[in-house]
Amino acid sequence: MNVVPDKRHLIELAHYRMPFGKFKGRYLVDLPEPYLIWFQQSGFPTGKLGDLLKSMLEIKINGLEGLIRKIQKDFPRY
Repeated sequence: MNVVPDKRHLIELAHYRMPFGKFKGRYLVDLPEPYLIWFQQSGFPTGKLGDLLKSMLEIKINGLEGLIRKIQKDFPRY
């Protein structure tokens, strides 16, 4: 099975900032992994933010932060 990532989703994920809390304003890729694990254990928010946080946790667990940082550089937010 070949998984093809959604380019638009990855670009949005690369540029999305945490909207609240201790890490408000930080890019999701800059959130500490233990913070994302806490969300996983406590319950992710509903909607888009929760989906993006889940995706970011998977990216961090698999050591793919470099991919997100490359997207940030190659596809600047307009």
